[in-house]
Amino acid sequence: MLDERVLETLARLEAEDRAEREAALPASRRSRQVEPTTGRFLFALAAAQPGIAVLEIGGSRGYSSIWLAAGARVLGGRVTSLERDPERCERWRENVAAAGLEEWAELVEGDARETLAAMDDVFDLVFLDAEKEDYEELFSLARHFLEPGALVVADNVLSHAETLAAYSAARQADPTLVSVTVPLDRGLELTVVVGHES
Repeated sequence: MLDERVLETLARLEAEDRAEREAALPASRRSRQVEPTTGRFLFALAAAQPGIAVLEIGGSRGYSSIWLAAGARVLGGRVTSLERDPERCERWRENVAAAGLEEWAELVEGDARETLAAMDDVFDLVFLDAEKEDYEELFSLARHFLEPGALVVADNVLSHAETLAAYSAARQADPTLVSVTVPLDRGLELTVVVGHES
C-alpha cells in the first residue's frame, strides 16, 4: 500500500537521485535507482500475487525495494534484497525503516554470487538490477530458486544494450522460458519460467 510514509520516502529518494545526477556524480557514488514508472510497475507485479516471495538482486539504497515491499504488503508477501556495498546497505535499512516496511523486506548483505549460493528458498518474482556484466551469472544462480510461473525482471536491457542484448537474446532463445523486452524507461526484460531447466 502506498501510504504517506512510503510516498514521502520515495519522493525524498527521487529528489536525492535528481540532485546526484545534476551534480554529475560518478555512477559509483549515485543511488543508481530505477525510474518512478519502473517502480510503479514493480509495485503492480508484487501486489498482484497473494503471499508473493520476491528476490531483489541489487538493492542499492532501497528505492526499488520500497516499491516491491509496498506491493508485497498488499497481499502478505515478502522481499529479500541483496546488496554488497556497506554504505548502501546502511542507507537501505534507514530508508526501508523510514517507509515503515521492515516487516515486509529484509536485506542480505554481501556479494550476491555468494549469498545466492547459500540460499534454498523459492521465489515468485526476481528483480535483477546489479552490475550489468554479472547478469548472466546471477540469472543462472537465481534460476535454481524458480519454478514454472515465476517471473524475472531485468533492468537496463535497452540503456545498456551493448552489454545486455546477449542476455535478452539468451532468455528469448531458451525453450523453458518465455521472454520479452519491454521498452519502459531503461528497458526491462520480462522472463517467465514455463519449464524446468534442461
